[in-house]
Amino acid sequence: MAKPPSDIRYTKEHEWVRLDGDIATIGITDHAQEQLGDVVFVELPEIGRDVAADEACAVVESVKAASDVYAPLAGKVVETNPTIVDDPSIVNSDAEGEGWFFRIEIDDTDAYDALMDAASYDEYVETLD
Repeated sequence: MAKPPSDIRYTKEHEWVRLDGDIATIGITDHAQEQLGDVVFVELPEIGRDVAADEACAVVESVKAASDVYAPLAGKVVETNPTIVDDPSIVNSDAEGEGWFFRIEIDDTDAYDALMDAASYDEYVETLD
């Protein structure tokens, strides 16, 4: 059974993670895309790449800046989202849905539980303003 959208975890680097079994779907948060502005380019990691937690493994560029996207959890990249390469504006219009970046098979599901829940992330973002 799929987890409800409310069961998403967040990082201080503004990535979100949705876990389905041992597969984690990762993207950037609405807050991140708002800060970036219009996204014009996305570079995704190679499928099969092993990533460490907190490793930069994707890039998102906007009219304002380029930013790394980090793997919030360690694992192996098993899928990427080619739709956002073809149409980067999807990251702006649906950052926490269709605008996902990549999926990894994670090594440690306990690490997922250590990430911030939505309420904690919202509190964290409020401290940034």
